Amino acid sequence: MAKSLVIVESPAKAKTIKKYLGKDYEVLASYGHVRDLLPKEGAVDPEHDFAMKYQLIEKNEKHVDAIVKSLKKADNLYLATDPDREGEAISWHLYEILKDRDALKDKHVGRVAFNEITKRAVNDAVEHPRELSDDLIHAQLARRALDYLVGFNLSPLLWKKIRRGLSAGRVQSPALRLIVEREIEIENFKPKEYWSMDAEVEQDKQVFAAKLTYLKSKKVSQFTINNEKKAKEAEQTLSSAANGKLTVHKVEKKQRKRNPAAPFTTSTVQQEASRKLGFTARKTMSVAQQLYEGIDLGGETVGLITYMRTDSVNLADEALTEIRQFIQDKYGADNLPKEPRQFKTKSKNAQEAHEAIRPTSVLYEPAQIKKNLSKDQFRLYELIWKRTVACQMIHATMDTVAVDLAAGSPDNLFRANGSTVVKPGFMALYLESEDDSKKDKDDKDRILPPMKEGDVVKLLKILPEQHFTEPPPRYSEASLVKALEEYGIGRPSTYASIISTLQQREYVEMDKKRFIPTDVGRIVNKFLTEHFPQYVDYEFTAHMEDDLDAISRGEKDWIPMMKAFWKPFHELVEDKDKSVDRKDVTHEQIDEKCPKCGGSLAIRLGRRGRFIGCNNYPECDYTRNVNEDANAEPEVIEGRKCPDCGSDLIIRHGRYGKFIGCSGYPDCRYIEPLEKPENTGVQCPECKQGNMLKRKSRNGKIFFSCERYPDCKYAVWNQPLNEACPQCNWPMLTLKTTKRRGTEKVCPQKDCNYSEPVETEEETEQE
Repeated sequence: MAKSLVIVESPAKAKTIKKYLGKDYEVLASYGHVRDLLPKEGAVDPEHDFAMKYQLIEKNEKHVDAIVKSLKKADNLYLATDPDREGEAISWHLYEILKDRDALKDKHVGRVAFNEITKRAVNDAVEHPRELSDDLIHAQLARRALDYLVGFNLSPLLWKKIRRGLSAGRVQSPALRLIVEREIEIENFKPKEYWSMDAEVEQDKQVFAAKLTYLKSKKVSQFTINNEKKAKEAEQTLSSAANGKLTVHKVEKKQRKRNPAAPFTTSTVQQEASRKLGFTARKTMSVAQQLYEGIDLGGETVGLITYMRTDSVNLADEALTEIRQFIQDKYGADNLPKEPRQFKTKSKNAQEAHEAIRPTSVLYEPAQIKKNLSKDQFRLYELIWKRTVACQMIHATMDTVAVDLAAGSPDNLFRANGSTVVKPGFMALYLESEDDSKKDKDDKDRILPPMKEGDVVKLLKILPEQHFTEPPPRYSEASLVKALEEYGIGRPSTYASIISTLQQREYVEMDKKRFIPTDVGRIVNKFLTEHFPQYVDYEFTAHMEDDLDAISRGEKDWIPMMKAFWKPFHELVEDKDKSVDRKDVTHEQIDEKCPKCGGSLAIRLGRRGRFIGCNNYPECDYTRNVNEDANAEPEVIEGRKCPDCGSDLIIRHGRYGKFIGCSGYPDCRYIEPLEKPENTGVQCPECKQGNMLKRKSRNGKIFFSCERYPDCKYAVWNQPLNEACPQCNWPMLTLKTTKRRGTEKVCPQKDCNYSEPVETEEETEQE
């Protein structure tokens, strides 16, 4: 009989820990949180110190029953959930449930936490249990109560004032504001013209470029030369002064050191995995969880990385010792600094985890365990492993040279830069990526020919080039996570869920891996920033996170903090419910009259986004797209006439987008889709007469149906394949892709469960 019962969150973690603890321990999983607030109004009671009403999470009820049953046979209960406030809350909720069921009588209960799932860490934690931390529990209670009260008060208001199904959140709303404000900044951006002036130079048969830095004794800035006239004048002045040659005026040689980046935190691993691997924040955390909980390395299950929710950049002393010995053995003593490299966190509240994200042992080299890992596990583990080792290697040493070249006299100077890597140091293993590619990197690794003061080099030509300033880039996942961290919005463990929520609510969409706010997202943000400005203010949100961290450290009491938040917030919600009309939110008046009835026009929010409509609706039904010119002539389809009446066919706009219609409307109502359905070449398996066509639903979703519709109504959501099912002989298979299972060939018949994995071109390229 097992003397001790250990509870963790996941079965994978339970499996690994069981191997480390032996036969005297039974290890079970809670499968995450075991209870949550009632999903209805009144679950948090502000009138009674924010008392909370909980219910058991239905899907985890059987796991709680299993824990209660096993606990009857045990003397000790160890709560071993994650070492942060969410993990503390899971343990506390389970403890409360077991106490209510009278299952803890005569049981010793201990809270154990470890930052890595290794035999040493797990056994050490079990040998030194502690009490549940009231401070961490109270911080999570406050966080959950805040999110509930904001959601259950603001979301219904959005339903009334904008449309049903919307939601507002304490951290998602400021994150949405970031994306919307960036988009507005891009839209309002006015390009400014400027010209660069480079010299193409040759010395010792090597051609290189030099950038103009001084013109007529004045330093050249970005907008010194801002039109073609000035550019031509400058080119003429320099060409005349140079007369085909430049003189070396000054040579500066320096040796520069570059230090490695700190080991990963949750934020930086999400950013770097996005830049280097193309992972979403959610995917990064999912794969990291697998590496943390344990991988089977040929008979032995090993947790490969330390806990992945952390904002600390510290490394344990024993880890530093192992890493330094590894560097010395693998890369040589000359790549090892005299002392371990220490890093300072940029986050003032980095206290919830003990260490940065690192391999549990640097001796698990990625190449050696690659066969035991999935492709994504290997790529992320290799990234973490390289970053960790590189952070303790010697700096990179660069020789840089800057040469000033005079055109006629030192009044006109060009500068050429070059550098060479003398000793790569950590760069031989790992180099951090950047969010957006920067310009002017041409001279980063350029080697210039030997030159000394007084040398004369050949001027091949002057190269004036016109440029225009560019707007700031839209946020990528990496740059958004970085911005959230800088503003103090949310915490490392919440970045992935913030991004997912914005996408699921259709407040933002992705274009070329960049966030663009939808029309609904803009309206929601406009409403919140105009009527609840303090609650989507970046400083307010960051201050609230600071308060939660202070509660977790025992420096603040959570109930007074909640009272200070709730009273003014609740009063504001009630005021806006009465004082704001729906049209004030969804209508934006424009200075234009309706061409149909003479009434006023407004930008309005419809089911498919914003449009311009008449305020006299429903008496007047005039509408057009926001970006459509009111005076523009309709676009006529060349070479075609209406098959019903012979009039011109034109491109028209309806509630479901563009379509082809008769110019004789309303006398003739002929219409057809703008895009002809694509023929897949796969015969319909039901009627065996028509082919399957690729179509788009009114909501923009792709589906495939028989070309003989409505005579044949057979349709599927997934791409048809001209292959018979080997299991049930249905004449057609489909290609289905999911996040969990990847791309598969599946049978569309409901009573057939045939599926077969398929390797896509993208997956092949990544191998």
